[in-house]
Amino acid sequence: MSTEVGIGLREAARNLSIEPGTIRYWIKRGWIKVIQEASGQGKPMILDRQSIMACYAIRTKKDKRYNKYIPQPMEQEMTHDFQFLPSGTLTSPDGFLAGATFAGMKTYSEDKLDLGITYSTSPAVSAGIFTTNQVRSPSVILTEKHVRNGKVRAIVANSGIANAVVGEPGVKDAEEVVRLAAIQLDLPKAEIGFLSTGIVGVELPMALIRAALPQIDFSTKGGTEFAKAIMTTDTHSKEAAISYEHKGRTITVGGAAKGAGMIHPNMATLLSVLTTDANVDPSYLQEVIQSAGDQSFNMISIDGDTSTNDSLVIMANGTAGGPIVEKDSEEGSIFKEAVTQLCIHLSKQVVLDGEGANKLFEVKIVGARNYNDARLGARAVSSSNLVKTAVHGNDPNWGRLVVALGRSGARVKEDKLSLYINDVCIMENGLPIPFFKDAIVLQMQNPEVRFTIDLGIGDSTATAWGCNLSEGYVTFNSAYTT
Repeated sequence: MSTEVGIGLREAARNLSIEPGTIRYWIKRGWIKVIQEASGQGKPMILDRQSIMACYAIRTKKDKRYNKYIPQPMEQEMTHDFQFLPSGTLTSPDGFLAGATFAGMKTYSEDKLDLGITYSTSPAVSAGIFTTNQVRSPSVILTEKHVRNGKVRAIVANSGIANAVVGEPGVKDAEEVVRLAAIQLDLPKAEIGFLSTGIVGVELPMALIRAALPQIDFSTKGGTEFAKAIMTTDTHSKEAAISYEHKGRTITVGGAAKGAGMIHPNMATLLSVLTTDANVDPSYLQEVIQSAGDQSFNMISIDGDTSTNDSLVIMANGTAGGPIVEKDSEEGSIFKEAVTQLCIHLSKQVVLDGEGANKLFEVKIVGARNYNDARLGARAVSSSNLVKTAVHGNDPNWGRLVVALGRSGARVKEDKLSLYINDVCIMENGLPIPFFKDAIVLQMQNPEVRFTIDLGIGDSTATAWGCNLSEGYVTFNSAYTT
C-alpha cells in the first residue's frame, strides 16, 4: 500500500531491495516515523515515505571510508574481562570497613546520614587529585598533605557543611576531626584524610561531630552508609565495584561518589573515594588515579562550576596478594583500566543525577589531531549551555555543537567536519545532510543521547559527558544555599 506521504513496510522493503527486518529495526530505533500501526483488522503498517528514504540514504553507504563514522555504544568498550559487582561499593574490596551516622549537619530524616568513615584494616598506600580552585577548604588542604605522603588508609567525610571560607577555625576543626578519628581507629593522624561537602562559609559544629564519631559502627556492608553520608543535593547515592581475575587472584576496586551540582572539574573531581585490595606501587597508583580522573570525572559537566572541596582519593591495601602492580607489568595496564572504567561508571551516575536533569548525553570526538585537541573539543561541547538546553528540548540543533567546538581551542577544519546524532549523520565534510527532523527528535527523547564529531584530521579520540539544563536547575539553585 502506498500514498503520497506513506508507504507500506513490505512495499518499501521490496522497492529498496532490503529485508523487512532491517526496516523494523530502524523503526524500533526511532529513525522512521510510523503513520499507521498495523492492526488485526487487516490494516497494514504505513511508514512516512520521506523518513524511510532519508534513513535508507544514511544507513546504506557502501564505501568503507564511512565505517569510521559509526559511533560506539555509550557503554565504554573494555579490553579485559571486568565484572561490575551486584551491590558493589567501596567496602567490596577485601579488608575495608565503613560506617556512618547522623550528626546534625543536615536536616534530620529517618534515613539521612552526614558523617562517615571508611578505612582499611591493614596498612595501605594512597593517591589522589584535588581541586584547583584557589579558594580551598582546609579539609582538602590537610587531606592532600596526608595523601601525598602515600600512606592514608582512612577517610572521614561529612556533608552539609563544606568547612570552606571560615578562616583559621576551619583549619583547627579539620585537624581536630583527624585527631579524633585517629584515637577512635588507633591510627597515626598522617594515615587519615578528611573530606567535607556542603554549604560554604559555615563553621563545622564540632560539638555535634565529637558526640557523633563514636556512634559509627563499622562493617563490610557500611560502604552504602558512607555513600549516603556524603550526599548533599544528590537524589541517590553513587557507588559501584569492579573486579577482575589475574593469575588465580581476584582483584576488586570499589568506590563511592557524590555530586549533583557545581560539577565542572579542572584537574580534579567532585568528591569520590576509591578502595582496592590490589598490591600497587605507590608512584604508579598516583599515575593511575590521575589518568582515570582525566578520562572520567574531569570529562563531565553539569553547570560549569568547580567547587572548593573537589577531591578524588584512592587507597590500596594489597590484601589480594601477588607481586606489586607496577607501571610496566602485565597487570599494570589491567588495573589501570579497571580503575578508569569504575571512575567512568561513577561519573556517569553523577551526571545522571544533575540538579534538575533527567538526560545524559555523550560527546565523542574522533579524528582529532592529538588527544589534547580531542579533549578540548569534547569538554567544550559537553559544557555548552546551548547544547544542554537543546538536549533538554529534544532539539537537533547541530549548529550549537559546531559553534561550541569552534571556540574550544582544538584544531578544526570546517571542510573536514562530520557530525552524528546517535547513528544518524547530520553533517559530512562540512556540509549539512538532509534528515527527517521528527525521527531525530524521537531519538533525542531517550534518556541517553550520543553526539559523535569527526574532525577528520587525525587519529585521536576523547569522550565527555553532560546533562540537560532545565528549568528545574534554575528553580532549585535560586532557592538552595551553597
